[in-house]
Amino acid sequence: MPNYLPSPSRYDGGSMHYRRCGRSGVLLPEVSLGLWHNFGGTDPFEKCRAIARCAFDHGITHFDLANNYGPPYGSAEQTMGRLLHDDFRPWRDELFISTKAGYDMWPGPYGNWGSRKYLMASLDQSLSRMGIDYVDLFYSHRYDPETPLEETLQALVDTVRAGKALYIGISRWPLHALKVAVKYLREHDTPLLIYQGRLNLLDRAPQEEGITDLCAAEGVGFISFSPLAQGLLTDRYLDGIPAGSRMTQGRFLKPDVLTPELLARLRSLNAAAGKRGETLAEMALAWILHQKGVTSVLVGASSVEQLQKNLKCITAEPFQDEP
Repeated sequence: MPNYLPSPSRYDGGSMHYRRCGRSGVLLPEVSLGLWHNFGGTDPFEKCRAIARCAFDHGITHFDLANNYGPPYGSAEQTMGRLLHDDFRPWRDELFISTKAGYDMWPGPYGNWGSRKYLMASLDQSLSRMGIDYVDLFYSHRYDPETPLEETLQALVDTVRAGKALYIGISRWPLHALKVAVKYLREHDTPLLIYQGRLNLLDRAPQEEGITDLCAAEGVGFISFSPLAQGLLTDRYLDGIPAGSRMTQGRFLKPDVLTPELLARLRSLNAAAGKRGETLAEMALAWILHQKGVTSVLVGASSVEQLQKNLKCITAEPFQDEP
């Protein structure tokens, strides 16, 4: 008997909706689980397990990782490998697992950016840490201005041809490079599946730069990361910076971000959410899901309760907001 039996109703009752990813055969859940935070080697495994089980029980099939997610680097993939071994192995074909390479991973000149050597080696390491033969999606995690685009893109193509990835994506590439990628990959019979970008009520750069419009026109999916702006679009910072918050750590979210103007904006959005009978987080996620071209939104979760609250965005009414 497996350690875990998923809910038999995980695909029933409208608990999750699925959207076609661009012009592909892939359907992604409207809410995907990101393992950027809370799944590293310093996090209790049983808490990670409870969140992952809750996600799958509610129809979340997409689990998003990267080589250096942790801390320490690689430990989120190790956690995913343990979850697969202990809980999810019988349901591997129901899961859509993605990972990435592009940021700092190991010392020396070959452990960063977008060279063929780095991407190929990193994917091999990722597969080893997770104990699987392939990922469903492999990303170039960031644009490398020094490496020829053709080298990076051909390396991605070759991971698919080697059977180590089923699809490929890119994350945070500028518009001009995205255009090159769409054309190159289509010509090499490995069309770009998806673009991952930061899109939320406070950061609309992919829309302003024309990235979401291009993805929609070219049949490329779009998935939003950091949809709650590292926690700013929750009720956590409405009264200032609480002790123990991510902002006090100052690694990804700096205290000087919380200006009086931003605080006023957050309080205004929170009031609008209250009138809708929602939390600020639910409303912010719902806004993303109703933007043109969006396939899925990546949420993190530090608890089962937080994940369950965020899932309410699926049935929330559209929120119209003027920047």
